[in-house]
Amino acid sequence: MALAAATFNAPILASGFNLNSFSGRTSSRNFICKTCSLASHVTQRSIGRSGNEINFRWKEVKQRHSSRRGFFTCRYDATTSKENEENISQATLIWRAIKLPIYSVALVPLTVGSAAAYLQTGIFSANRYFMLLVSSVLIITWLNLSNDVYDFDTGADKDKKESVVNIVGSRTGTFIAAYLLLALGFFGLTYASVEAANMRAILLLASAIICGYIYQCPPFRLSYQGLGEPLCFAAFGPFATTAFYLLQSSTSELPITYTILSASALVGLTTSLILFCSHFHQVEGDKAVGKFSPLVRLGTQAGSRVVKVGVAALYSGMLLLGLTQALPFTCIILCALTIPVGKLVVSYVENNYEDKAKIFMAKYYCVRLHALFGVALAAGLVAAKMVARYHVPKPIF
Repeated sequence: MALAAATFNAPILASGFNLNSFSGRTSSRNFICKTCSLASHVTQRSIGRSGNEINFRWKEVKQRHSSRRGFFTCRYDATTSKENEENISQATLIWRAIKLPIYSVALVPLTVGSAAAYLQTGIFSANRYFMLLVSSVLIITWLNLSNDVYDFDTGADKDKKESVVNIVGSRTGTFIAAYLLLALGFFGLTYASVEAANMRAILLLASAIICGYIYQCPPFRLSYQGLGEPLCFAAFGPFATTAFYLLQSSTSELPITYTILSASALVGLTTSLILFCSHFHQVEGDKAVGKFSPLVRLGTQAGSRVVKVGVAALYSGMLLLGLTQALPFTCIILCALTIPVGKLVVSYVENNYEDKAKIFMAKYYCVRLHALFGVALAAGLVAAKMVARYHVPKPIF
């Protein structure tokens, strides 16, 4: 794609503009601006102003404008990105350390599991839902904090300013806080399981937590062997989503059905995409400390193709499960509305996998897909019960 670029603090060429002499004050930040299509045939003229001659040279521009973000799009060049990372504010570092959007991985399995239980029984316990939500958030916070602690130990977070350990300056304090949150979260999950008199649920949730532990904690650290994505799929998909489904019943134990297993597999897939895309900007750092993530093994170009296959598998799997009646047809309709977000994830990764500064945002596009797809899936399950009068799924065991 041909594009017109502008770099300030130097003679500027932007959209055909050439300022040969410019004595005014310029910005300290460098931007590269990409414009939309301009007229193809224009002429050249000169204008004199205050002794300074500004030449406007309009050239023939052949450009296809594929961006939908407005008349022009700006991005920092590589030099500016590095400068900004050096001068990043403390507030921004804290925001990054909190990782608020990532907490959708606590919300989506619980919401989808609860919706599947509602389809089965027509019952929803709001009190238990919020108790499980708070407990799940505590568990996710443990995962984030302990991950920062152990990556600090191996040197993987040596230059990561948004690491909680680097921000607070205390490895021990972060470690203690992490495991206190784990204890509180697990207590909440256990209490809900005992209240529901469902031991299968607590076993599934314990399995999910074990997956998180062996993913990042010594002596296992299976994420360093490239096994993070399968563990993530199992923990947030079949284990957590199915457990939350079981905990929405207090009167009788819910059966395991194809519907909950299918829904949990889709949740696991979108969650794994978040983890996979979080590695793109860390390839060099991971290599340096011997962390063989999938992208270290495959490379970023092959990784971008994996993302494309993963998104395609998500929607084709959704269609197949709907056609086989493992999931209600309402799920197909509502989840299909999220296809533009899936395409956005694919195109963003394909266009930016070589740009370390921009590919950092890929995981947040995946979070958006995960959240919207999860909400659509849950809404489809509820709508099947309320509107479509979908038949009660048959138990497997």
